[in-house]
Amino acid sequence: MALGERVHEDLFKDYSFFECPRNKVAKRLGADKLLAALEKMLMIRNLETRAEAAYLQGKVGGFFHSYIGQEAIQTAIVEVFGTAPWYAASYRCHALALLLGATPNEIMAEFYGKKTGNAGGKGGSMHLYTDKLLGGFGIVGGQVPIAIGAAFANKYRDIPEPAICFLGDGAVAQGAFHESLNLASLWDLPCIIVIENNVWGMGTRVNRAISEYPIAEKQAKSYGIESYTIDGTQFLDCYEAFSEMKEKVAENGKPILVEVVVERFKGHSVSDPALYREKEDLQKITKCSDPILLLKKHIEQLGALDEEAFKALDKSCKDIALEAMKYADSSPWPDPISLEEGVYAE
Repeated sequence: MALGERVHEDLFKDYSFFECPRNKVAKRLGADKLLAALEKMLMIRNLETRAEAAYLQGKVGGFFHSYIGQEAIQTAIVEVFGTAPWYAASYRCHALALLLGATPNEIMAEFYGKKTGNAGGKGGSMHLYTDKLLGGFGIVGGQVPIAIGAAFANKYRDIPEPAICFLGDGAVAQGAFHESLNLASLWDLPCIIVIENNVWGMGTRVNRAISEYPIAEKQAKSYGIESYTIDGTQFLDCYEAFSEMKEKVAENGKPILVEVVVERFKGHSVSDPALYREKEDLQKITKCSDPILLLKKHIEQLGALDEEAFKALDKSCKDIALEAMKYADSSPWPDPISLEEGVYAE
């Protein structure tokens, strides 16, 4: 479904999106690579779906921010850049942690607050880590200066990798975002700042919170850096755009600001009933703009997938998620004596 045909077409009527010849790109990448990406997206979807169910059963505490509906974005960027760069994310960090090597078991155990969890049960759903994921940050916009610092460190040490940062559209109004872009531009820091515009900053529609858009295009001009605007529902568009960015950053070491337009399928968090959205609109979005179904269609056109095979792949991911729930259920609670371990203050 084209962005101009979306429910919120008034938001995007002035947007000029990165153009991708999807059929040609799909053939070039090949069925095996696309199937691998589809499996990763299904794993994200199933893990979060089961975790949400556990949350509603009272097994997961705190907040839980689902990435459902946005899976194509981070799947594509990790496919392109791999695990060499530094990554930083907001509290909507489950997918990125999984893509960067955290196992379903350790992620689910962390959701449950168990000792075997990704952060020993201390981080919960908002604070996941890997060797290359600097963390999910609970402070809106707090991850952007961290990513800029990682980019500076790479440049200082002559490491040929960018830092990659994800934030929501609501974080664009934060001062830390603008200070970070200013420094990145002044010092030519190798970083890719990805604004995941999922239309709703908590419960506020983006055009009631951000004064000018397209967001990346307008903000990038202020700081003299390059920008992209991408359809976040399309894995192939994301893959091609991020591939182009990889070449540019490797060549000139300069920052790039990206806006990826997509709509989350859930509320801001599990506790958000999303009453500010029309039920009919949401049904249309989930039917026509599901990144998993859109990628599935391209693989089907290659003759490499049918409905039975898709259901089998989905069930395989579901089974892994259910096993992760069993693992989390059976895992021990952390010893209260360890509460202050890993906590530092000066």
